[in-house]
Amino acid sequence: MSTLRTFAIEAEVAAELRVRDDAGRPPRMITDTEGGSPLRCCLRRSLPGERLALLAYAPLRRWGARTGGDPGPYEELGPVFVHAEPCEGPDGTGFPIGMCGERRVFRAYDADGNILGGRLVDHHISRDATASETILAEQFADPEVALVHVRAVEFGCFLFEVHRA
Repeated sequence: MSTLRTFAIEAEVAAELRVRDDAGRPPRMITDTEGGSPLRCCLRRSLPGERLALLAYAPLRRWGARTGGDPGPYEELGPVFVHAEPCEGPDGTGFPIGMCGERRVFRAYDADGNILGGRLVDHHISRDATASETILAEQFADPEVALVHVRAVEFGCFLFEVHRA
């Protein structure tokens, strides 16, 4: 995935969200007794007993503020988990296998944040970094694609963002 890079929620953004989320509310602080919650701050699954913040996040709003894009009606607000306290962040820039699941959608957006299309990915592929990277490379072969969101199908939740390197 040398030409593509995955992005977690940045540490500075996670710090803001731990105070007030993108819906304007304080996050819900919980202890994940079972573990397995997808953490958007470090792109791994939570461990049993970890303290988490469940909060509303608007990834396209944040991306548009950084890039000048205007997602308009495509702006979405959804629930995500981050650590309740700052963490080390992701341990790499490649496809985060720890965030894989049964089914994922790889949703492509243009430079304004408009949806260009999506690809439903079943669990056999989504647990294989090479196959997932191939799908992402196919999406980014379209010069109009500025970023791709990887999302959980069952809940529609944002998991992480992919850009060209």
